[in-house]
Amino acid sequence: MMAVQMAVNSGTSLWGSLKELSETVDGAVLRRQSDCVHVLDLLLKKHKQQFLPLFKNPPKSSDQREKVRKASTEGITIQGQQGSRLIPEQLLTEAFIISDLFEIGELAALELILAGEHQKPHFPGLSRGLVAVLLYWDGKLCVANSLRKLIQTRRGKTFTLNLSGELVALATRFTDDLMSQGLTKRILSLVSDISVTREFERLQKERGLGNEKHRKEVSDLIKDCRLALADSLFSWTCQSPLSEDDTLALIGHLETVTAQADGSLDDVSLALVMALLYCMDVSFIEQGTEDREDLLQGLPLLTERQYVSAVHNRLLSNQPWKLPGLQAVCRLAWALSLRVLSQLPQGSGLVEFTEADEVLVDQALLGDVFLFMREGMLGCESFTQEEFYIRRLHSLITDFLALMPMKVKQLRNRADEDARLVHMSLQMDSEIPASLRKDLDHLMTLIGEFYSKDHFGLELALEFWCPTESLQHTSLHGSYLGMAIQRPPHKQVVLSKFVRQMGDLLPSTLYISYLHMLKGLSNGPQCAHYSFSLLKTNGPTYSDNIQGVSGSPVSWEHFFHSLMLYHENLRRDLPNPDAAHYRHPPIRGITQRELDGLTAFLELLTTIITWSENARLALCEHPQWTPVVVMLGLLQCSVPPVLKAELLNCLAAFGKSPEIAASLWQSLEYTQILQTVRAPGQRQAAGLEVELNEIESSCEEYPLTRAFCHLISTLVESSLPLNLGAGLRVPGFQPYLNFLREGVFLPFPTRAYRRPGEKWEVADAVLEVFHKLLRDYEPQSSDFIQEMVELQGEQIPAHKPPGHSIMFHLLNDSPTLALCLSLLEEGVRQLDTYASFPGKGHLESAVLHCLCLIDLALQKQLVFMDLLRESQSSLLIFPLEQLLQGVSSQTKRADHIVNIARYLYHSTSNPEAAFQSSKILRHIAKYPNIQTRLVGDFTHDQTVSNKLMAGFVECLDNDEAEEGTEKEEELDPQRRIGRIRHKIQVHILNLLITSLELKTPNLGLYLLGYEVKKPVSSTNLQDPGVLGCPRSCLHAILSLLQRGTEKRSGPILTQKAPHLAELCYQVIYQLCAFPDTSGPTMRFLRTSQDFLFSHLQHLPFILSSNEIAALSQMSWLMKTAAIELRVTSLNRQRSHTQRLVNLLLDDQPYTQHTADGESGMEEESRSVSGFLHFDSVSKVRRKLLSVLDAIDFSQDMPELLQLDFFERTQIEQVISNCEQVNDQGHTVCNVKLLHRVLVAEVNALQGMAAIGQRPLLMEEVNSILQQVVERNRVRRSLNAKRHALQSWRNLVETLLTACPSDLIPAEDRQLIIRDLLLDLHDKVLSEDAAGELMPIVAGAVFTLTAQLNQSVLSEQQSPAVTTSSGFASIANSSLHLILRKLLDFILSTGGGYQRLRAHLYGSLLYYLQIAQKPEEPDTLQSAGNAMWERLTSPEDTFSKLQKENLLIIENYGKSLMEVVCRDACDGHDISRMLALAVLDRILSIDRQNQWLLYICNSGYLRTLVESLRQDDGALQSLLSPQPPLFKPLYIYESKMALLTRVAKTGQGAVELLRCGLVSHLTECQVFDMIPDSDAHRVMRDPSGFIPSPMDRYRQILLPALRLFQIILTSTTMNHQQGAAQILQWLIVHADTIQSLLRCQELSMGALQQLSLLTGIISKTALPGVLEMGEVSSAVLMEFQGHITRFQRLSLSLLSRLAGSERERLLKQAEINAPGESAEQREEMEVAMQQVCANIMEYCQTLLLQSCSQAQFSICLFSPSGSEPAGRDGGRSDLSSVPLMSSSRAPSLGLVLYLLKNTATDFFRFHQSHRQSLSKLQSLDQLPPEELKELCQGLVAGPGAVEKTSSVQRSLLAKKRLVQLVNNRAKLLGLCSYIIETCLFVFWRHLEYYLLHCTPNDPKDTLMPGSSLYRSRLRDDVFSGLQSGGSRGLSRVSQSDLDLLKGDMAAGFGEALQRKLLEVEALYSQVRSRYTFIQALVRRIRGLVRPTKS
Repeated sequence: MMAVQMAVNSGTSLWGSLKELSETVDGAVLRRQSDCVHVLDLLLKKHKQQFLPLFKNPPKSSDQREKVRKASTEGITIQGQQGSRLIPEQLLTEAFIISDLFEIGELAALELILAGEHQKPHFPGLSRGLVAVLLYWDGKLCVANSLRKLIQTRRGKTFTLNLSGELVALATRFTDDLMSQGLTKRILSLVSDISVTREFERLQKERGLGNEKHRKEVSDLIKDCRLALADSLFSWTCQSPLSEDDTLALIGHLETVTAQADGSLDDVSLALVMALLYCMDVSFIEQGTEDREDLLQGLPLLTERQYVSAVHNRLLSNQPWKLPGLQAVCRLAWALSLRVLSQLPQGSGLVEFTEADEVLVDQALLGDVFLFMREGMLGCESFTQEEFYIRRLHSLITDFLALMPMKVKQLRNRADEDARLVHMSLQMDSEIPASLRKDLDHLMTLIGEFYSKDHFGLELALEFWCPTESLQHTSLHGSYLGMAIQRPPHKQVVLSKFVRQMGDLLPSTLYISYLHMLKGLSNGPQCAHYSFSLLKTNGPTYSDNIQGVSGSPVSWEHFFHSLMLYHENLRRDLPNPDAAHYRHPPIRGITQRELDGLTAFLELLTTIITWSENARLALCEHPQWTPVVVMLGLLQCSVPPVLKAELLNCLAAFGKSPEIAASLWQSLEYTQILQTVRAPGQRQAAGLEVELNEIESSCEEYPLTRAFCHLISTLVESSLPLNLGAGLRVPGFQPYLNFLREGVFLPFPTRAYRRPGEKWEVADAVLEVFHKLLRDYEPQSSDFIQEMVELQGEQIPAHKPPGHSIMFHLLNDSPTLALCLSLLEEGVRQLDTYASFPGKGHLESAVLHCLCLIDLALQKQLVFMDLLRESQSSLLIFPLEQLLQGVSSQTKRADHIVNIARYLYHSTSNPEAAFQSSKILRHIAKYPNIQTRLVGDFTHDQTVSNKLMAGFVECLDNDEAEEGTEKEEELDPQRRIGRIRHKIQVHILNLLITSLELKTPNLGLYLLGYEVKKPVSSTNLQDPGVLGCPRSCLHAILSLLQRGTEKRSGPILTQKAPHLAELCYQVIYQLCAFPDTSGPTMRFLRTSQDFLFSHLQHLPFILSSNEIAALSQMSWLMKTAAIELRVTSLNRQRSHTQRLVNLLLDDQPYTQHTADGESGMEEESRSVSGFLHFDSVSKVRRKLLSVLDAIDFSQDMPELLQLDFFERTQIEQVISNCEQVNDQGHTVCNVKLLHRVLVAEVNALQGMAAIGQRPLLMEEVNSILQQVVERNRVRRSLNAKRHALQSWRNLVETLLTACPSDLIPAEDRQLIIRDLLLDLHDKVLSEDAAGELMPIVAGAVFTLTAQLNQSVLSEQQSPAVTTSSGFASIANSSLHLILRKLLDFILSTGGGYQRLRAHLYGSLLYYLQIAQKPEEPDTLQSAGNAMWERLTSPEDTFSKLQKENLLIIENYGKSLMEVVCRDACDGHDISRMLALAVLDRILSIDRQNQWLLYICNSGYLRTLVESLRQDDGALQSLLSPQPPLFKPLYIYESKMALLTRVAKTGQGAVELLRCGLVSHLTECQVFDMIPDSDAHRVMRDPSGFIPSPMDRYRQILLPALRLFQIILTSTTMNHQQGAAQILQWLIVHADTIQSLLRCQELSMGALQQLSLLTGIISKTALPGVLEMGEVSSAVLMEFQGHITRFQRLSLSLLSRLAGSERERLLKQAEINAPGESAEQREEMEVAMQQVCANIMEYCQTLLLQSCSQAQFSICLFSPSGSEPAGRDGGRSDLSSVPLMSSSRAPSLGLVLYLLKNTATDFFRFHQSHRQSLSKLQSLDQLPPEELKELCQGLVAGPGAVEKTSSVQRSLLAKKRLVQLVNNRAKLLGLCSYIIETCLFVFWRHLEYYLLHCTPNDPKDTLMPGSSLYRSRLRDDVFSGLQSGGSRGLSRVSQSDLDLLKGDMAAGFGEALQRKLLEVEALYSQVRSRYTFIQALVRRIRGLVRPTKS
């Protein structure tokens, strides 16, 4: 058993568990959390031994001591940890010290020390032992506080907390149990035993006390413990009576109580006295509450005679108490209780006791009961802080007056008697008798003092006033006991009578006390009103009718009359200011007694007019009394400074009304109280200045100065006249300010003070004025212009506003600023002592004013400096933040800012100063240059640095901070402080946010615990206390955020202080986003906190009260999560990434914290339920979707302003002028500025009408301001939504793009994207979705569609997947739904939102791409079967989806067409390109051509075509060496792509021709601007991103050529017309075309353009084309010339490409770009073959068109058999290549050469095609090296192939193989075509030469054939051979022909023929005209066969 108990509890039985108990009690009682009640029940059962007996410590034992002693060698077990732990020896020694010190068990002591070690980071600067001392007493305090709150929860006779019945029953049960076991006596003995001095002596002995702060904290804890115990007893007696024993024990304790030095009781004794008074309290009997009967039954006063007897005898006994006054109070209370009992039916049995009440009262009076109440009880500070003390004393006083009327009468009689005795002895100059009693005097003074402090605004003094006249205020009394009052209750009547009767025939001895009493009874708005009426009715005016009796001395009349008499009397004695005796004026006018009386009446007057404005105005406007004038007059007379001070205070009270204040200023100036005008020849100053310097300074007391400051402070607040003193001096406030600054403020530290506290009172009073002046000052441009005023004929500079003067002094190194700063230093030094000293409160207040001044100056200095600069004034000022970096005169260090920051360390005792300090630091933090210096200053001294850090952390850690929306004025003081603490936290977080944006090192990094002296990234963040790491702001922020994350309700801060939580998340995000801090921060959050996971699982945060903050919290959290996902993905921390991905995307419910044993069970049950319910039950909403649900897309917009007086447009203009960008970067209207502008506007109105309408105007101003506040809210709301949506989008995009794709399986991925897309669309398409959110949604839709496309495509490519349900994992129906929503979204955007539609068009393109069939390998299988299969095979999924897509698109009809076409024609550049692409895509799938018809018929096509002409200029600018923008090129390419798509249908092509496409392109001059390729080689962009000018030219030319080619191919009916137009284009740009055909350097681009050009020429430069239209013969001739040139150039190009040039080109391509060689070479091969094919087709067409019979054919090739290269196709001498020449046609041998080469190539390509195809079919078996090689060309960058996954690699290899197969298939087609055309051309030429040509030998000149042929050659303009050519051919001799025949026979040998027939067998059977080659070969063989001789 012992062994079990010998484990150390890591929770600490003496502290940790008690703290938990205390928090649970708080939760249940204060925060009313229903779930706490159950927990509380368990905890109370567990901790009952802590309360029985209270504060009992676990006892010491030898076993424990032994166990602990061995802990350093054998170890000790700790609860909750496995194994035992070795404890260092040093720690054990400390544990034994603690054990002996507090007499606690050794294990408990060890626990405390361990807890101290653990909690050390929270107490910087203390050792664990000192922390353990704090924890020990804190544990005790937790018990005491819990006890007190539990007792307060009970139901009873005094108050109720309205808690749940369950909780009340629990607390009652528990506390009854404690009480029955002797709680009262235990409390009383503890209160006696525990004392701070004794404890300190013990601690001192064992060195258990640390620095001042530690001592203060320990002593506060001990005091709080005693007070909490006494309070527990007090709370008990408030609710339930004590038993007889307990009551007597309490009386016994009070008998021994002693008073403090000043005669008052301490807090604890007061609580116990009050407990006894409540024991005797029977006042609840009068209140008819429903449980009155029950309470009476439980009252021992009524039910237990024994109880009454015991108490009665104890109080009557003559045993004197240590405090007789206290005994008197108890006797009085008992006597009054007996008097009440005697009036009750139940009290009849207690007559023997109730008879003695008179005796008890007499004894009490003899004990000076009222004097003790005033000095002993009211003198205690805590008395006014407790409402129920006040109520009990009130009932004691009022009961005495109401229940003991005879006693009161006796007191009055006695007082009258005494007054007579005093009067007689004064007259006879004898001694005043010593036996005088002053009971009534004490009673009145007590009443006066008691009611003048009304901390809670209870206005209990109202019970002393009976409403005599019917007041209008019905609310003054309300109803009593729920029924309307006919007449006031008896008690009220008696009390009211007492007040009136005491004032009648008042003896002079009681005059002052009566005034004091009235003053107390006037405290409160209603009381003041009654008091004012009383003094008014006491005057003679009402009693004149009673035989002219003069009025009562207590009346306004009497008082003001006396004042006037004093004034009259004293005014005659006004001394001459120049007389020498002025310094000691004869004060003969007023005796001390008169002075006291006057002071008392002035105080009464001040109280009444302070509370009642009616009284203020009534008295001030009274024609006879004129109090203000009389008082000002008296101030000029020689009366004591004290009286003058009272007069000034009274004037200040009058000055509270603005109406009076304005005239008061003028009177002040007129009477020259402060001399502002010097009479000429006057030697010395007079007035207040003299009083201060000569009288007050010598007396060392300064009441007058303080009162003057108070008066000015009040007046400044009411009104500040600008023309004060006009006519006599320069008008303005300046002289007063100068006096306050130079006469009062600057000298205050050097003056002598009799009362030390007064020094700070003076400083506080004068600084308050400065603060108000600066607060109300707004810099204006007029302040900086030097205005002049005329005074007595000369011009004198005018004064500036007082605020300007204060600003000027604060923005200079002036004595004022220096004194303010030294005051701040003095303040923080005094606070650091933690000692109380006289004037501490005023010092704190003065410091607060200094901080406010600096804060205001920092706020206003920017405007001030700007205005100063604009005015070009010569005023010299410096920025305050620089002045604050100056060196302090006291410490000789630059520590001003450090001093300001040190106030944060005292935030617990001085929250307001800490608040101002945080504001100032936040202003200063904006300046980057200061930050670095500040870090140096903050870290310069280690102890100061620790304190500063501790201060910031303490402010952030504060539990009492409270966020809320109510105005501060409406809050009670406790909550106001909570609000201030919250604001401090907000300022500190904003300071961190601002700092982190600046360069390093900065304050933010220092405060958050990062390295500032080493690189930031080298920081190693730790939990506080680990490796000596102090607790930093980062730890504080995290502990704020982490609270509650383990519970289901989520982080508490997000609910309790949403704005604070938002800022905390922002700081965390900034740390993660900033590169230097990102690494350390994310490591720390991931490892030691698991921060992101624990917070993301609680998303979304829903806060109905503060939606904006909740959205912002989520925004920052999601942005941080996105960074985390990206970083963990990059670092390959898969488990981390996987966890977050699952959390965000899973739609299975997330089971949290399952124990190991349970999970298996759960899995099983889930699978069973899944089997039964088709998994419908277990689905939950994906986290990402529920976050999206939390963003409300609708936004309520404020209504338009309804204005009656102001002009709306002007108001809107003013509002927009007042708009500013706030800290978050949002534009909002500055409401305060707007208010100032509007009020100034209203004030500027003149005339009576304006004055009459002023209230209405102000009302309208108010409505405008409310509207603007609402607008600001809407803006903030929209910004928050935008931010949240953007963050959501970031997170989604990061999840889908940055995380490894295999973390989310493909099918899940598609379903997730589907859900996200559908939900996004549903939200954005709802009726009330805000337009401002659409762009972000569109961006997200774009990314998601792209991802969907990618996911579907990769799924289709992966060989494993075979889908049955349709297209992919995602069903077609889902895809259709997505398409519909997407189109709805496009249509919903209407005319605006073009940029937004760009995203949507992109999405649509991605979507439509899904249904695009992937490239398939061309296997060259037989065509016949393929066609049949294609017709009969079922429709494939791609075309099915495509068809369905088209149907959906068609359903939208014209509206969609309209939007897309409009954007395509005149949209924003990017949306134009994308709209064009969308049109292109839709046209490609629109088989019915509906869209084509629409764009043709609606004129959009014509618009597009015509816009090409306008693009010409922009395109020309692109060809300059450094083009401005590439936009025109991209748009041009998009347009051409679309037109090309249109041209692919015959209908479209015809339409394009009709729109004049070709003629528009003919007019474009850009085609003629071929750049000089050499000149621009220098201008190459090194990155390769910007194409060279030549490439850019090709990007313009090639689309046009492609378009022409397609038009030529598509037009059937109008082919001639198209060809003619395109020929015209060729001819207009002939020079360009010819230079391109002559191009020397045949690069890839050049070959491409040649292949297109030759294709066009082959179809247009033909005989028949020009026969269209009537063309004049001259034009015709020119055209023919061009055409002939095209033909010749084409043929010469053939000779280059068919010849050996070809090999050279391919080799060159390999050398130029070795990396891309394979693909480049393939493309070049295709291009070359294409050029050859085009030219051969051209030749064929020319031959066919010239004539169908061979004998009339034209000749294109000369009859020569020479070939350009050797047989083997190797290089030969280039000279043998027939180069271009105007006179020579290429030889026929070239055709034969081309034929042979092509045949050879064919077999090479065929072989390659077969190989690639077989590789493709057996892709899985390919070796890895080969796969790698195949991928090489498709991935960019070195080593990129290694990085790709194997799946990816096989996909890439497949793609490459398909590419290869299709390339080879294309080449095979071209080769086949070239072979066929070559054979045909070859055959026609041979047939002509060998059969029909007549040799042109000299002997045959007369043969008809030759002339005929020559004429043909000459006349036939289309022959392509001009006269030179005919000359060449005309010389064909017989020998040439023979040679030709021989060469051809040799060239066209058996081998070639076999090859050709094999080509036909392999290819042409499927693809071409079967047996065509066979027939031609046969014919040619016949022609070249040697004829038999």
